[in-house]
Amino acid sequence: MLLKNLQTKLTKENILLLSCDESRSQHKNKELVIERFFVIIKTGLKVPKKRKATKPTKSSIQKRIDKKKNIALKKVLRHKPNF
Repeated sequence: MLLKNLQTKLTKENILLLSCDESRSQHKNKELVIERFFVIIKTGLKVPKKRKATKPTKSSIQKRIDKKKNIALKKVLRHKPNF
């Protein structure tokens, strides 16, 4: 699961490279990298929610039908009248 979710952050050998140079202290930088590592692992292990299929609302269905009828009426009115 981690390999699949973190594929963009891994090298060809499946190695995760992290670096930090925010602080001048090597010890502080190591702590920051370790914190980031745990966050990356935690996000990589999350299972995404499954999408629920939804239906269109009644009003949207009615609007679509009304629009279709309106367009059909326009096309009918383009014809030559029968005398």
